[in-house]
Amino acid sequence: MERTVVRVSIFGLLLAFGGAQPNKDDWEIYSFHINSTVTTRYATTVITSRVVNRKDESTEVEFHVRIPKNAFISKFRMFMDDQVYDGEVKAKEAAQQQYTQAVSRGESAGIVSSVGRTLEEFKTSVTVAPLKKVTFELTYEELFRRRLGKYELQIFARPMQPVKDFKVDVYIHEKAGINYMDIKGGLSTNALANAITKTLADKQAWVYFYPTVDQQKTCDSCGEQGLNGDLVIVYDVNRHKSLGDIKRSKGYFVHHFAPSSLLRIPKNVVFVIDQSGSMHGRKMEQTRMALLHILSDLAEEDYFGLITFDSNLFYWKRELVQANADNVKSAKTFASNIKDRGSTNINTALLEGSRMLNEQPRQGSASILILLTDGDPTSGVTNLEQIQSNVRAAIQDKFPLYCLGFGFDVNFAFLERMSLQNNGVARRIYEDSDADLQLKGFYDEVANPLLTNVTMSYSSSANLTQTKFSQYYNGSEIVVAGQITDNDVETFVPQVVAISRNASIVFSDANGTTESTDDSNLQRVWAYLTVKQLLDKELQLSGVEKEKVKSEALRLSLKYGFVTPLTSMVVTKPSEETTEVLHKPSEDTPPLPRGTSLVMRPGILSKGQSRRNYPNLHLPAHPGFKGDPGSRGLPGSSGPPILQDLAIDYDYDSPPIAPTTLSVAPGVRFLLQAENQSLPLCFDIAGRTILRLLHLPNAGVSVNGELDEDQGFIKIIVHFDTDNFVAVELGAVTVKYEQKLTRYTGDTALVAGSVAVSIRHMEVDITAGQTRLLILVHGKNGKDFLWPALRQQPSDDAVGILAQKAVVYEEVHQGPYTKLKMKDQEISVSRSSAVDFGMNLPATLACWLMSPESALRAPLSDFTLKVL
Repeated sequence: MERTVVRVSIFGLLLAFGGAQPNKDDWEIYSFHINSTVTTRYATTVITSRVVNRKDESTEVEFHVRIPKNAFISKFRMFMDDQVYDGEVKAKEAAQQQYTQAVSRGESAGIVSSVGRTLEEFKTSVTVAPLKKVTFELTYEELFRRRLGKYELQIFARPMQPVKDFKVDVYIHEKAGINYMDIKGGLSTNALANAITKTLADKQAWVYFYPTVDQQKTCDSCGEQGLNGDLVIVYDVNRHKSLGDIKRSKGYFVHHFAPSSLLRIPKNVVFVIDQSGSMHGRKMEQTRMALLHILSDLAEEDYFGLITFDSNLFYWKRELVQANADNVKSAKTFASNIKDRGSTNINTALLEGSRMLNEQPRQGSASILILLTDGDPTSGVTNLEQIQSNVRAAIQDKFPLYCLGFGFDVNFAFLERMSLQNNGVARRIYEDSDADLQLKGFYDEVANPLLTNVTMSYSSSANLTQTKFSQYYNGSEIVVAGQITDNDVETFVPQVVAISRNASIVFSDANGTTESTDDSNLQRVWAYLTVKQLLDKELQLSGVEKEKVKSEALRLSLKYGFVTPLTSMVVTKPSEETTEVLHKPSEDTPPLPRGTSLVMRPGILSKGQSRRNYPNLHLPAHPGFKGDPGSRGLPGSSGPPILQDLAIDYDYDSPPIAPTTLSVAPGVRFLLQAENQSLPLCFDIAGRTILRLLHLPNAGVSVNGELDEDQGFIKIIVHFDTDNFVAVELGAVTVKYEQKLTRYTGDTALVAGSVAVSIRHMEVDITAGQTRLLILVHGKNGKDFLWPALRQQPSDDAVGILAQKAVVYEEVHQGPYTKLKMKDQEISVSRSSAVDFGMNLPATLACWLMSPESALRAPLSDFTLKVL
């Protein structure tokens, strides 16, 4: 039996008062409800939390929930003292000034941010008077995606305390009829199973989850703090008509097309696998494991190819071969012996994969190209736009390209744009214990093509969403929405034309298949789908066309009140409180590590001495913003005079740090990649040194950094356009542009002249022309520090520590006195280890330790500076 996937994830409530952990004797969540209504695969979910402040003084309460990444927030309200405070959706540019002013004053600024594979966070806060109550209400909307024959509604609840009135109500109404429903997840086991009531009646289904206070402590991950787990509702609908399910209401229609009684089309698939050095360790092991499973699942009528690449290409076979038992066994042997090494030549690998598919077209088959990589191109053609252009010219719309980005070191926007340009999608593979299952899961989604060249047409229609699809896979679903011209149902005729194996096939119904409904959500489904597809289209365009598409996506986002990457929600609080602006992140935003809280509290005091939280401050708090002598380059310090002249006063509840005398530190260890060698070089530089990290003379960009005693950097500054700069420290990012100095302490994105800056959780992304620099925040031995990582290759004129190219060496003597030969010079080295902090998840690597001068092939003085 086929089933279907709809994902709705909710994280429950997190309440925080000041800098302390919640105390149930001071406050109480006396009611917590989640209400989800699903009609025509479109879910509207409302989370309502009611809280009472039991303290005898005013307390700040934070509302903190998690929602699906695929969802759009459409409403937020607070009810307090008989007043209603509504959030208002505005264009991001219009809201940015309010946001900037709030964070520059050190005030709380709400944020919607990425926290995991499928979740984003929403949070805001308000001060509640003694013994008073507040109600938070958040609404979000999502069109479900069918994957592997399932829709899946996932509700994750973690209220942080048992709640007397805790309820989850789910209502599903599908006019096509519900043929299957099941309930899974951690909250459906043991004693909690008795708290679930399920009712299924043909076209409708109800699920109620009403656990008692005692039951809320009984699940595997639950305890004294109450529920902590998920409730997963899996279902599918009946599919009686080959043309699918078409609903119309008030001049709009939505067409769900998912025929299943079709013969599978044989496929031609080429796997292009990154085996560069960054794929070392568990990544490579999981990739090998996933490939072995995928190869086992190939049908004998399929043809396949397998290419691995670093700076060079490695073939199993140079042409497609049939997936018979002998060939699959041989390919498994090849896959089992893939070794990580070298740099990353994505361009050549994809062009070669395209050649293999183009040279062996088989009538009645479907071709697919799948790329797996964990990094940016570092050899061959490295210009991203040039690679995209080359790949598009090679594929020529003949088959889709699917890009799988492993981890968060990859430039996901690059992969996403390249996939969309070639009728495919990009998917992030998360570095976790189940990464091999993620890879296999994606392959399963595209393993069984049923149709190719699918064209959906509708007479008497307008403003249609996407109507042409390169392929349709078993277990998936195509959704098209639009407007019926003049609401003339008589002349509205839908039709689908596609290719099935060797024949053209037409899906139609002369008797009419559209069904009238009073579902007012159809218009919102159309708007949701249109905005999603316009945002995808905008990624692929440039110039005037890009702005035109972006303008239309913004217009619809504002009209329907969606919080999208182009809009923000402005939350206006009661008088004397801040206005918050909530932004939606992109997929490039990395998730929080498990067990990490986004709530950071640097200690800025609010009126009445009640502590004001920083629910969106992602960089670790760092004292000394008031001009401590220990904060080099900050107002009041001995740093660059230009910062002293533009000093800004910041009030902190912690005392300034007194000057201290530092002992000589052992230094900070750096890694330098080697070409075609398994071990990189490493070298130490003494602490408190100011380094020239990168200098681009032609672009007028310089990046300098100051080391701490023995971990990493305490400050990194990017100079651009003569006298402008971006200064990154622990706790803040300061931007000087056109004589104006602005400090940012939370997530935001901005453009200053030729430089674009994106501040996200635990990292700052800076782009200047063709150069992209990522500044990561890491911790070691209880101490936080910064680390720069070059994500896009600079021009050939670049100099500095980060501009060093991979070294070429040869081992000329093994044993306790190993020597390396580099450019006809023999250098004594010792085997050691170093941590690669250039990745989001640092890894310890073996390396050859030598002096900085030997590794850099120049005096260290060429890379040091006296001032930042």
